[in-house]
Amino acid sequence: MPDPRFLHRLSDVPAAAWDALHDGRNPFLSHAFLAGLEEHGCLRPEWGWRPRHFTLWDGETLVAAIPGYLKDNSHGEFVFDHAWAHAYAQYGLDYFPKWLGAVPYSPVTGPRVLARTKEDRGALLGLLAGDVARLGWSSAHINFHPADEDPAFSPDWLLREDIQFQWHNPGGWQHFDAFLGAMDHKHRKNIRQERAKLARSGVTYRIVHGDEATDGDLRAMHGFYLQTFAEYGNSPALTLPFLQHLARTMPRALVIFLAMRDGAPVAGALCLRGADTLYGRYWGGATLPGLHFETCYYQGIEYCLREGLTRFEPGAQGEHKLARGFLPHTVRSRHWIAEPAFAEALAAWCAQERAETARYRQVLAAHSPFKADAA
Repeated sequence: MPDPRFLHRLSDVPAAAWDALHDGRNPFLSHAFLAGLEEHGCLRPEWGWRPRHFTLWDGETLVAAIPGYLKDNSHGEFVFDHAWAHAYAQYGLDYFPKWLGAVPYSPVTGPRVLARTKEDRGALLGLLAGDVARLGWSSAHINFHPADEDPAFSPDWLLREDIQFQWHNPGGWQHFDAFLGAMDHKHRKNIRQERAKLARSGVTYRIVHGDEATDGDLRAMHGFYLQTFAEYGNSPALTLPFLQHLARTMPRALVIFLAMRDGAPVAGALCLRGADTLYGRYWGGATLPGLHFETCYYQGIEYCLREGLTRFEPGAQGEHKLARGFLPHTVRSRHWIAEPAFAEALAAWCAQERAETARYRQVLAAHSPFKADAA
């Protein structure tokens, strides 16, 4: 009989056992990344993140798992359920704590229900809902799961959808000019002008992987990250020791784009690289026209073209990405609600939200910067 367990530390699972449950194509699912968040001060109970990884065991063999957290708020999730929490409060019910299956601070689609067989995957989700109800938690949520995990979810797991802007190479672009050539004249001209203006200001780029980054590079990138969070009045979660940990344990997955001027870094973008995808995560830098677009978007596209990567996901939100070649793509999440009356009401709410999201995607698609036969 399979044995389900909530684990309070990922270090309680050997890295090899955890990583045997996924194919290694998505760096955010790796034991090194998730355990590193815990070990280097990025997850704190006072910020609402308490590790509760849900696992399934056959004796002492790990057969399925979901990276999970007990949450006392909805910060850092990128799937907004503040209205749900407010509705619970209006009826005198506690929405928190809730359980969340996700990668902290990372709105990145990837495997969530990790298992060796589809039977273990389905069993894991059924046992999860039962344990959440038994423990008195309001709900269970699994954010940014891929569509191919849909069959594992029973109908009482509500589906939500949202839009992200992503760059995909349809297969024919070998260099940046070919990418621009697929665009209409207006957008192609605007991008060339943006890039030329920044180049005239004397900005150049260094691109370093984790095993190439000096301690100064990592400190500079972390400083830019802190700067951005300070400018927006948010609390930074990632620590310098965590970046140093990634550089050691995931040396080719960590990619840093450093903008240089007069021999010193003036901006940086921190990315992770998967098997076929570049994931843009954080950026910071000086106030120079075009610096953000070049550092966060154009340098990443050039990297993908040079390295043979077919996708670039630069992060959540941002309609301004559309004009720069990032088209709308649907992302997904699932939600199990313990209270039947709320589950019924939220099912109708989710259906309406999905319809609105589909309409929004159609509107965005009509404003594609690409020629009709190009992408």
